[in-house]
Order: sequence, then C-alpha cells, then structure tokens
Amino acid sequence: MSRKPKCRICRKKAIIYMPHHRLALCKEHYLPWFERYVERTIKEFKMFSKKDRVLVAVSGGKDSLALWFLLRKLGYEADGLYIDLGIGDYSLRSKRKVEKLANTLGAKLFIENLSEDMAPLPELKGITNREACSLCGMVKRYNFNKVAKDKGYRVLATGHNLDDEASALFSNVINWNIKYLGRKFPVLREEEGFVRKVKPLCKLTEKETALYSILRGIDFLEEECPYSEDANTIFYKQVLNQIEEKFPGTKLRFYLEYLRKVYPVFKEEKEGMGSCKVCGEPSPTEVCPLCRLKDKMINLNLTGRSSTG
Repeated sequence: MSRKPKCRICRKKAIIYMPHHRLALCKEHYLPWFERYVERTIKEFKMFSKKDRVLVAVSGGKDSLALWFLLRKLGYEADGLYIDLGIGDYSLRSKRKVEKLANTLGAKLFIENLSEDMAPLPELKGITNREACSLCGMVKRYNFNKVAKDKGYRVLATGHNLDDEASALFSNVINWNIKYLGRKFPVLREEEGFVRKVKPLCKLTEKETALYSILRGIDFLEEECPYSEDANTIFYKQVLNQIEEKFPGTKLRFYLEYLRKVYPVFKEEKEGMGSCKVCGEPSPTEVCPLCRLKDKMINLNLTGRSSTG
C-alpha cells in the first residue's frame, strides 16, 4: 500500500486505510461506510429492530458515545445509562461528556450512583480481594441488567469493539475458560432473568470507532480509567496488535472464525442461573456476589444500607 492511499470510491486522499478490509476511504465516504457496517452487523446477528427500546451503556468514552450517537442517527429508540462509580475527577469528567451528548441527542439518560446504593468503587476495592476491573465489571453488569428491566428496556447495548472482543477471547482461549467460550457472542438472548445484551461495534476496531467519533464531532473522554493500568486485557491487546501489524486482518479473522467454528461447539457450556434470594436478580449462587459484598460492608459498618434494601 502506498504511503498516500486514495479513496477507493472517489480517488481523493484517504483518511484511513483498513488492511483487513483492503479498503481506503476519505472522510466523505468513511462516515456512511461506518454507519452501514454497523447497521449490517445489527441485522446480521438479529440484535434488535426499530420496534425495540434499546438502553445503551455509556461511559463517556469514544466507543459507547459513538454507538449511542449512531443508533439515534439510524432511527433506533436508544437511551443512555451511566453508572457513576465515584472514581474522583475521572467519574465527574466522564459523566459530563455523557450528559453533553444526551442533551445534543435529546435522549433520556439514566444515572445510577454507586455511592448512594453502596460506596464508591475505590472504597469497595478496599474490602474485597477482587481486582478493580473485575469488581467494576461485576457492579456494572448487575446494574445494567437491573436498570434495563426496571425501566422497561428489552435490549442493553454496549460499545465493545473488535479489539475488546478479540483480546478477551485471546485471554480466555489461553486459559481455556470453557464457560466463557460458551457465551462470547455478539448477542446474548433474554433468559433466566437477563435482558438481551448486544454489541453492535464488535466487528470494528478501536481506531475505526475513534475516527468516527472525531469526524462526527462527538466530545468523548480520551483518558483511560485510572484502574485500567493493571488490567490484563491491555497486555493481550498489545500482543494482538503486534500480531496484527505483522499479519493484517488477524484480529477480525480470529474473532469471526471463533463465532463460526468454535462458539457453536461451546455454546451449551454456560453457567446455570438461579435467582438471588435477597435481590431476586440472576445469580449462579444462592446469594449474588453484589449482595454478599453489601453484607460485608454492613459487617464492617461501612454503610447504613442493608442488603435487603
């Protein structure tokens, strides 16, 4: 590929070359291509239709805000959900980005404050052996599902991109996490107390979603979460990026071939779910991890709220 690629459609100077698609595009043609690609992904995996109410989990970053913006642009009834984790100025800045886009879109935004229900993430981290990213993921997944159901949304959409999905898959293949391999799909259907979960950006790279956000003028938070520095996924992303540089198209091929060849084999290897006897939410154990954490906080006199509400 030449150093100054030309747009495949109009032959003007391209702003991006995507070797895994063998495609170079200028700004004028990149934006509609990106939007059509997401629309095709939604239809390919039968994620949702224009009749569904979609709740988008937004963090203030480029991926989730781009997804929210795009779904509204495509005519979907998509509103936002932001979980305020109480991580100091980082949470404050990210919430402002989300609120700004909500005002621009004229869409509903639900904000769940972790400090009101439990405690800020930094305090929770001090009373559990879970790593910060694992703890954050647990809290978010619980609230995403609960709020979506409480607010009457059938679908919960997240901004996970190809880099996220491929690195997570890479990690779990190395560790042969069979249960994970049985549920790593762009659509997780409604079952056992869960709403449908979808990932419309799963086939687009981080670079591609970032460029879309920039070109559309979406004001997103560029800094990473202060707790992400030690995340294992960052290491796996770096390894995959090195492979991708040597063998373009590896990440997309790795992910799509998993979906085509491996997921059908392991899709029944999913953890059985019951209901938490305290909160009623889906749980693999009698009491869900979040309620157990709340009880631990009560025992340590860190909160006045009981796990029974």
